[in-house]
Amino acid sequence: MKAIKIAIFLITIFNVSVLAQKAAKFEVKKVDFAKIEEEIKNPNSKYFYPKLVKSYLSNDTVLDFEGYRHLYYGYTFQEDYNPFRESEFSQAIEHLYFKKEFTRAECDSIEKYAEKTLNDNIFDFRQMNFCIFALREKKKLAKASIRQYRLNHLIAAILSSGSGTKESPWVVISPNHEYDLLNFLGYVATDYKELDNKVDYITVNKVNKKSPDGFYFDASRIFEVAEKKFPPKKK
Repeated sequence: MKAIKIAIFLITIFNVSVLAQKAAKFEVKKVDFAKIEEEIKNPNSKYFYPKLVKSYLSNDTVLDFEGYRHLYYGYTFQEDYNPFRESEFSQAIEHLYFKKEFTRAECDSIEKYAEKTLNDNIFDFRQMNFCIFALREKKKLAKASIRQYRLNHLIAAILSSGSGTKESPWVVISPNHEYDLLNFLGYVATDYKELDNKVDYITVNKVNKKSPDGFYFDASRIFEVAEKKFPPKKK
């Protein structure tokens, strides 16, 4: 997979320490895509995908952790899933991303275009982060908290898929999420390698002597879907 360079977010509002404590309570287990597909396509299942999306988009926090795993990984079975999707709105406010102070009008613009991007791609973590920032700046704290809850649990769903090691890589459904996750955890990506079995290895800056040199990501589901939906053109 081609490496995608993503700048560290100017505004990091994601509480990594809190998430790490919560994630420790969740079972780390292999993603069973076949079982997830069966569940999300069954109208009688509590993980039926339209139900999951409706619960996710509602202004509450009733969706449980296992529901988030099915929501995130189940998205790969949806007709509109495109692991390389980029919204036309995502760069509309790029000039604001590296500012230190924001006016009310600028926060309105950030929220507006973040929302438009998320309507195209509900799992754009960067735009979720920007939207939360804008909401907090505008003192819309209840709405920001709900958005933060969603983002925390999506990240936790990825963390629960493995340990980021070669033996147990994290499973992602978007190449962007590899870099997003590292940024949220406080690392800066320094290099990228595509290994066998559709596994990506990203080296990072060491935050301390004991921190890893890099992390592993299982991108096999991305390739599997991409090869079916976007087969190479015959010459």
